[in-house]
Amino acid sequence: MMEKPAERHVLGLSGGRDSAALAVFMRQNHPDLDIEYFFTDTGKELDEVYSFLSRLEGFLGKRIIRLNPDRGFDFWLKEYNHFLPSPQTRWCTRQLKLEPFKRWIRPSLKAGTKITSYVAIRSDEDQREGLTTQDPNLKVVMPFRQHGVDKQGVIEILEGSGLGMPEYYKWRSRSGCTFCFFQQKIEWVRLKREHPDSFEEAKGYEKTALSHGSPFTWSQGESLEELERPERTAAIEADFEIRRHRELARRVSNPLRPASIDANDIDNLYDEDEGGGACLICHK
Repeated sequence: MMEKPAERHVLGLSGGRDSAALAVFMRQNHPDLDIEYFFTDTGKELDEVYSFLSRLEGFLGKRIIRLNPDRGFDFWLKEYNHFLPSPQTRWCTRQLKLEPFKRWIRPSLKAGTKITSYVAIRSDEDQREGLTTQDPNLKVVMPFRQHGVDKQGVIEILEGSGLGMPEYYKWRSRSGCTFCFFQQKIEWVRLKREHPDSFEEAKGYEKTALSHGSPFTWSQGESLEELERPERTAAIEADFEIRRHRELARRVSNPLRPASIDANDIDNLYDEDEGGGACLICHK
């Protein structure tokens, strides 16, 4: 009788809403699977991300494996001549997220182990795709898409589990590094309010980058020094409120899902040039 090939089941967590809900979903619906939960830690995450991951570990009853890059953000920033990462050059995702994951599973794949990776792409995200792979031993599965779980379904999973939402969703629309370049301008304003030390650190990186000729600033079209000027901050906040009220007026309330309208929900309030195309591995 031929021996059955070894198998592994892995699920990546970003510290965000969707991947956490998927972990809860898999724990509740597939308790027979020995899933390895992992988090690729850049060392530049929000404090709230680490707190939420600790709570999630308590629910899962299992340790979340931390995958750390061999070298941190500061090393790679120097390697890239102090040019900031950007939507055009996402070296942070490649060096601090994807490479640690690949190093982690590579020995198993070479040994012939069949690995199933569970990805939290929702049923209402037709435009998004998971990690593409040419390795026949690596299979990517999207349970939310298979079971019709949308954004509101994700929220209901987290609320029903008792975990609730990560605290940063009160002022920010997604997980990821403290100074992620996919943040909206309103989120940079709020970062300054919620985590002033982190905002100042981001300003320092930006000044160094500009002095080295970097064509990018963290926020498109203006530096953080320009963004934090009182008159500019006031304009950003006023513009956001206009967009928020416009979005709330546009939505149709669903009596079967009364939580579907949330005055603090800013996921759908991106300017055309802001926030789109965010990295899947960082923000799910």
